Amino acid sequence: MASSSSNNSSANNHGGNSNNPLNRLSLKSAGKRNQESMSHSQPNGGWINVETLNNGNGLLHSPPHNHQQQQQQQRGGGGVSPPGGASSGADHNIQITQPISAPSSPLASPGALNSSSSSSGGGGGSGGGISGSPTAFCLPSSSAAAAAVAALSATPTSGSGSYVCSAGTNWHFAAVAASNAIDTADPNWQASKATVLERNAAMFNNELMSDVKFVVGGEFDIDPIQTIPAHKYILATGSSVFYAMFYGGLAENKQEIKVPDVEPTAFLTLLRYLYCDEIKLEPEHILATLYAAKKYIVPHLARACVNYLEVKLTAKNACLLLSQSRLFEEPELMQRCWEVIDAQAEMAVKSEDFVDIDLKTFESILSRETLNCKEIHLFEAALNWAMNACEKMTIDDTPQNKRRLLGQALHLIRIPTMSLEEFANGVAQTGILSSQETIDMFLHFTAKVKPSLGFPTRSRAGLKTQVCHRFQSCAYRSNQWRYRGRCDSIQFSVDRRIFIVGFGLYGSSTGAANYNVKIELKRLGRTLAENDTKFFSDGSSNTFHVFFENPIQIEPECYYTASVILDGNELSFFGQEGMSEVLMGNVTFQFQCSSESTNGTGVQGGQIPELIFYGPTTMTAMSSPSNSLCATPIGGGSAAAATAAAGTAASNGSNLTSNNVNGSGEDLAAEGST
Repeated sequence: MASSSSNNSSANNHGGNSNNPLNRLSLKSAGKRNQESMSHSQPNGGWINVETLNNGNGLLHSPPHNHQQQQQQQRGGGGVSPPGGASSGADHNIQITQPISAPSSPLASPGALNSSSSSSGGGGGSGGGISGSPTAFCLPSSSAAAAAVAALSATPTSGSGSYVCSAGTNWHFAAVAASNAIDTADPNWQASKATVLERNAAMFNNELMSDVKFVVGGEFDIDPIQTIPAHKYILATGSSVFYAMFYGGLAENKQEIKVPDVEPTAFLTLLRYLYCDEIKLEPEHILATLYAAKKYIVPHLARACVNYLEVKLTAKNACLLLSQSRLFEEPELMQRCWEVIDAQAEMAVKSEDFVDIDLKTFESILSRETLNCKEIHLFEAALNWAMNACEKMTIDDTPQNKRRLLGQALHLIRIPTMSLEEFANGVAQTGILSSQETIDMFLHFTAKVKPSLGFPTRSRAGLKTQVCHRFQSCAYRSNQWRYRGRCDSIQFSVDRRIFIVGFGLYGSSTGAANYNVKIELKRLGRTLAENDTKFFSDGSSNTFHVFFENPIQIEPECYYTASVILDGNELSFFGQEGMSEVLMGNVTFQFQCSSESTNGTGVQGGQIPELIFYGPTTMTAMSSPSNSLCATPIGGGSAAAATAAAGTAASNGSNLTSNNVNGSGEDLAAEGST
């Protein structure tokens, strides 16, 4: 691994917050670690460079997508079932119905029934750390271990592959050591161990037959120095670094080896993996464990650490983890961090840990073109960062000192793109800018002839929203779609992380109208976000977009429930010919009916035709069919195309109704909810 001045700078500028479990590892001399500790001599006088690891995906259990009809029949609804009880039929025979009245209390979300399975499916299946133990990362044990190992590592592993869950604190390691010492005190202890793995595990942290000792810790005050016994042969079979250390041409026959730059808990976690083939990770030691795995070139343990960090990645820790992923040269983790920071930039820069990132990471964030954040929020975050830097250097946090510490990073903030009010009431009052800079900035906002400025004047591009449209056509009837305070709801899952921004909804079918709407996003019955807002419907079949206050992170292979309650014109358009699976770009959406839907919306038809999101944009959108009558691009798209689609829907309304919505309005109302 290269040891660059940027790494030294990164380490020197990163203090960390000891209260944050993911920031427990102190990095005040991490640059020195990279330079001195993470390269190791080989017998031939060369170097073993720590490899850059690509993270594998954790084992994920796919949601049950193939039982939608059975679920609907069990719920007593036939809202989207073919008429006559037929098990299959042409699309034009599918009925879209609404209930006569709302149930007194909606059933629990079907996704909640799968909570136990979704939370036990490995690192990725925990849905971003929402469920599961907050203090330990648990990989599946016994029969599921092989699949989890295959998902985390590209190379097969030997041994039993046992992965168990444990708190794994220092007292636990001491208890294991005491237990192993008692166990092996019996002269015939080997007879009780049936496998090589069991016999090796009995040697973990055990003085018996130990031929080397490690004096671990001391560089930091996090843990006291600890002497750990070990066995050269076992270590050498698990790490090329230990092999070179003990059996290489330049090996030294030392009985005691000092390792001041590794935390004792992290070193014991490394040894536990080498002895027992077990991975037990804790949030407060995860970065230290990743450092140890990198230093001694144990790639599978490093991959498990990276996977754990990705599972726990949120806007609150993304900036800090970005700083660490740069230090540890983990490009995939860096990419995941950027995805979160771009989409939830305001939350990320306002997080408690933002002030602890190093200068290089700080500058890289401010120079990001795709940040979805107002410049005033970036300016305020920069002031907080500078104030924290002053505290670390024990100097007064005066405007002059803050400006000096910010350096060129201040000129990465696009102050001219702020509103005049934001500048006058915010930036101009802080004293960070010089008098001449302040005057020039006011002239930029007000004068026809604008002065040249030392700040970028072009707004950031931000992320472009994408739209997943789940219906192939839409329609209206003389007595549908009605609301009366009932809930329209649909469940969905995706195959990769995205960020939901809002929903597209149908509006009035009888002319222009205003709607009050409450939108909500849930997972396993827990509300992730909600917003009470309004929209104006112009009477066309176009969709109308409503948004949450902040983007919501959506983890792959987990079901979420999108819900809306509309209050406005009773009659509106509704979707038909719904698709249970939609490919949008390189994101696959899967839909299933929700028991919380009390107004008739389901997979085949109803409301919530669109999910608006931030996501990967490398592939061309392929989800909406070319003949969709209701698809409307989020950015406005082609106005002519949208108008033509609306006109087609209006002119063909009677045909759509007769072909796709069979029966009279009274029959439809009597069918019941999906």
